Amino acid sequence: MEEFIGLDVSLKDTSISIRRGGKRIWRGKCPSDPKCIAEVIRSRAPNAKRVVFETGPLSVWFFHALTAEGLPAICVDARHAAKALDMAPNKTDARDADGLAHLAEVGFYKEVRVKSFDSMLVRTLVNARTHLIQISTKLSNQIRGLMKTFGLVVPKGAGGVFDTNVRELISANEGLALIILPLLEAWRGVRKRAAELDGQLIAVARRSSPCRQLMSIPGVGAVTATSFIAAIEEPDNFRTSRSVGAWLGLTTRRFQSGEVDYDGHISKRGDSHLRGLLYEAANAILTRVSSESSLRTWGLKLREQLGFKRAAVAVARKLSVIMHTMLKTGELFNPSAGAAA
Repeated sequence: MEEFIGLDVSLKDTSISIRRGGKRIWRGKCPSDPKCIAEVIRSRAPNAKRVVFETGPLSVWFFHALTAEGLPAICVDARHAAKALDMAPNKTDARDADGLAHLAEVGFYKEVRVKSFDSMLVRTLVNARTHLIQISTKLSNQIRGLMKTFGLVVPKGAGGVFDTNVRELISANEGLALIILPLLEAWRGVRKRAAELDGQLIAVARRSSPCRQLMSIPGVGAVTATSFIAAIEEPDNFRTSRSVGAWLGLTTRRFQSGEVDYDGHISKRGDSHLRGLLYEAANAILTRVSSESSLRTWGLKLREQLGFKRAAVAVARKLSVIMHTMLKTGELFNPSAGAAA
């Protein structure tokens, strides 16, 4: 008979539950190492049909490692699994593993597409660059705030202008200089490392023909293009281009029960970072891009009717649809193509 396995994964240990014929036949725990887990499963469940675990920090590694071991690994949406697991009277790792094994047996789960290591490498590069930029911004704001206490207001300016202004203002205050200069050096170091990651990201975009294709859209740069491709991976992963907007949480939520039926704000599901990048690109299309296109014209009309924020969200959603269609067809951006939603 076939066996169904549930794994409750943590950083140190993984709880394992095995079911066969509607009953649990074994439950245990082993270190969170895919090879160790594979050995346990092969010895306890030689006819494993499904090995189910939830999305989490180790899910990408576990999926590819268990698949390489020849096991039928399935990663399920943790939000969906939580609804079923919450019905247990007590919350323990062992009971969660039992619940996942039960879901694997009855097939009541939502499988998640696990990205490849190459896509995750690009996403890691983008995230690392984003974090460094955030740290740089926080450091510069901290320097400005500390200097205001002593009546020293740093004029507007970034990069070398900011560095020069700070040094000029603290030159007459030796005590304050001893405090600010280490922060300023840290700020410069972070910006230098962020620039190095910028160079890597641009190099990745230049080597990729799909990235160059997406960058033909005014307002879409290397960061947005590489992030979109890393998230989508293969265009065929989506049946229709319209579903990409919903997958990124750019479509409105709907609540309908009896006589009540209304649409709410956007769902904000999926990749929040990519959603933010598309929103920034939509802002650029509506405010800074000078070249005319059907997408920009459509967005400007929406801005007059609905306001800027709603129009920007609509343009971001439409932009995700256009970008997916471009990857699917291999065509460059067509400014005159219709952009009606």
